[in-house]
Amino acid sequence: MVFRADMHRLGTVVRPCSPWTERLCSYLWQHSRCVTQGPGDRCGLKRFSTAEATADTGQPTRMREKTLTMATVNPQVKSVEYAVRGPIVLKAEDVERRLQQGGKKAFTEVIKANIGDAHAMGQQPITFVRQVVALCCFPELLDSLAFPDDAKQRARRILQDCGGQSLGSYSASQGLECIRRDVADYITRRDEGVPCQWNNIYLTTGASDGIMTILKLLVSGQGPSRTGVMIPIPQYPLYSATISELNAVHINYYLDEANCWALDIEELQRAYLTAKQHCQPRVLCIINPGNPTGQVQSKKCIEEVLHFAYEENLFVMADEVYQDNVYSSGCQFHSFKKVLYEMGPEYFNNVELASFHSTSKGYTGECGFRGGYMEVLNMDPQVNTQLVKLLSVRLCPPVSGQAAMDVIVNPPKEHEPSYAQFTKEKRAVLDALAHKARLTEQILNTVPGMKCNPVQGAMYAFPQIFIPPRAIQEAQSLSVAPDMLYCLKLLEETGICLVPGSGFGQREGTYHFRMTILPSQEKLTVLLDKLKEFHLRFLEEYSQSRPDISTESQTGEMSQQPD
Repeated sequence: MVFRADMHRLGTVVRPCSPWTERLCSYLWQHSRCVTQGPGDRCGLKRFSTAEATADTGQPTRMREKTLTMATVNPQVKSVEYAVRGPIVLKAEDVERRLQQGGKKAFTEVIKANIGDAHAMGQQPITFVRQVVALCCFPELLDSLAFPDDAKQRARRILQDCGGQSLGSYSASQGLECIRRDVADYITRRDEGVPCQWNNIYLTTGASDGIMTILKLLVSGQGPSRTGVMIPIPQYPLYSATISELNAVHINYYLDEANCWALDIEELQRAYLTAKQHCQPRVLCIINPGNPTGQVQSKKCIEEVLHFAYEENLFVMADEVYQDNVYSSGCQFHSFKKVLYEMGPEYFNNVELASFHSTSKGYTGECGFRGGYMEVLNMDPQVNTQLVKLLSVRLCPPVSGQAAMDVIVNPPKEHEPSYAQFTKEKRAVLDALAHKARLTEQILNTVPGMKCNPVQGAMYAFPQIFIPPRAIQEAQSLSVAPDMLYCLKLLEETGICLVPGSGFGQREGTYHFRMTILPSQEKLTVLLDKLKEFHLRFLEEYSQSRPDISTESQTGEMSQQPD
């Protein structure tokens, strides 16, 4: 087989493995060749330049060496990894394509539970959001009786702030002023009166754009003075990918899985002191509620984090895109800004803080609009000028996304005609997510060899899974992570697409996967039942003599983590 022959040629020892695994890894090997070769070389295709493709005379031509090759491409780009849309998703698309072409599998569809894309999972849009954006995109509808007056009022206000009163015009690089003012008012209401200045608000292309922009400002230095960025493990791969792209230093601090993924201040201190030996820690990133771990940080924990940042002079980045997604009783979202304010003027006037929100999550799930904002506190005025300059290079965020963001921060008020329907739709989405969070946790914890912490918030479960030694050995022989092997076999046998925990980071010797709770309850129940059946088959296949792996007996073993 090509894969095994190539591996032997590279001097890799290949242990015997199943025919299915060989087919799987052959796919991964071919994909890696397609990635490292240019598009024209991909999978054995003859290379043609544009001119050759349009004017092939049949005469021999000399192939000019390409300027951009894997040898000359930016090495920081090669180091970027983004598991949420990595090899597992490419494989899922390949399986889906074969099904559409009439291929036969033990399943009829691919269930993509790998990404937090609410509408792709069947969630219906919030009516008022779409009404306002539709009116902004097609102002002729403002004369239609089909649209409520409160939607029209918001659309007219947004359009009046647009050049030529058209959503198709550029906005200021920081975003439309009227929407920035609405965001500031929203933050003041959310934080129960904590003041917010609208000129500290910057509209962004989703939260990701803001996060990457702030990190660009923060990264500098070489050698021991190179910027270190503290990120939680497990983490959302945007952070590790951006840090790699910017050639900064990853400083990993581990969340406490045995304590519902809590953030331990002693672990922060350990990571900080260790990193200081080879870089200059400047940034502390927090994701609350957590992705992929689903925890909601307590107010006390946030206070400790902010005190630590104050003492060590760290810039704090608070990713709060799931602030509306809190499900567990006893849990409450506390914004970093509000907690900082309540700690007193010495903290509030000194700690540098950027917090982020988005249209993509919450109850709206409007990922495609790419709307978002960031609030930046206590930034040096001269650096703030550099921030505005950096934002101006990308001109402006999508104005339709800005309009969608405005509806989230300026929803219908109690006296307005759309209030009842809006409130009903919002409540229905959040209640359904809360129910599915509990359902997912309960079912996963009935599976032998799995342990799932409560899904307190966000949109994901991140259970730990037991992988037998034989499966680990097979994965090592194929140069893939054990939980990647698990997820690929799951996809091939059931059509379920999950993301292996190794793509988010995890304690050595532990294995996880991330799955979204966004599918409909009916589809989620099917997914969880199939997952349970697969896991039991997987354990049986790779366990020579099946151990006692009841959930209770596995808890201690799977929770053992190195110091």
